[in-house]
Amino acid sequence: MLYPSIDKILNVIDSKYELVHIISKRSKQMATNGHYQMPEYKYISKKNLGKALEEISENLVIVKKD
Repeated sequence: MLYPSIDKILNVIDSKYELVHIISKRSKQMATNGHYQMPEYKYISKKNLGKALEEISENLVIVKKD
């Protein structure tokens, strides 16, 4: 089971499709430049997709609406 729950994250982001887009973009950023919003020991997930989910649930990723 993924941590954090998708129900918690959908309170922050309106659409599941938008959530997938944001998570994939953020995880690619993590892979290319190695920049993380939290210290690495605070992450529960080991993979970048899970770390991106955790950052979104902690409101560390700002989503700009057009």
